[in-house]
Amino acid sequence: MVRKVYQILLERYGEQNWWPAETPFEVCVGALLTQNTSWKNVEKAISNLKRHELLTPEKILECRKELLEELIRPAGFYRRKAEYLKNFCKFIVETGGLEELKRRKLKRVREELLKLKGIGKETADSILLYALEKPIFVVDAYTKRLFYRLGILAKEKENYEKVRERVETSFSHVLEKLKIFKEFHALIVEHCKTTCRRRPLCNHCCLLGFCRYAKI
Repeated sequence: MVRKVYQILLERYGEQNWWPAETPFEVCVGALLTQNTSWKNVEKAISNLKRHELLTPEKILECRKELLEELIRPAGFYRRKAEYLKNFCKFIVETGGLEELKRRKLKRVREELLKLKGIGKETADSILLYALEKPIFVVDAYTKRLFYRLGILAKEKENYEKVRERVETSFSHVLEKLKIFKEFHALIVEHCKTTCRRRPLCNHCCLLGFCRYAKI
């Protein structure tokens, strides 16, 4: 069922080619800033950082906290996120950079990321998948909403790891896991923004024939 959903969404929306960023480090910054805000606000914050030529771990570490807070203010919770960014950049520099993290095993890097303040599973997995090119599926609120409505999940507030493992198991024998996990996550986001909203547009849904929610 999970693989069928992926195929239908891919046919409907085409390849999304996520993550929208120019560098792996920009992906990381976006993943940290997008917590509890819209992507439009994140883009404003990243644009500010670019304008001040601060999109490297070293530059962010050197930047005065007050200036960093002001630059990322559009993303909300700017004091907290400035602290998270500096902690993350310190970790990157001390470990030898993103290229060094790419060489490490997925499990090890995930454990290291999850120890950092302000980085939860969704943020860590976004960094792993889109910046470090590790084959791990990112679960977000859209994923849980869609899978619950389709009957794949018994409850919408399902455990993160259970959902992630359910998807990854469905593609366990597929060679191009990295590409598929990137596309599937992006396709779910697109579908839930345009169609499977909080108030869904069921009549326009390409998954209508499979949807338990639409039949209630």
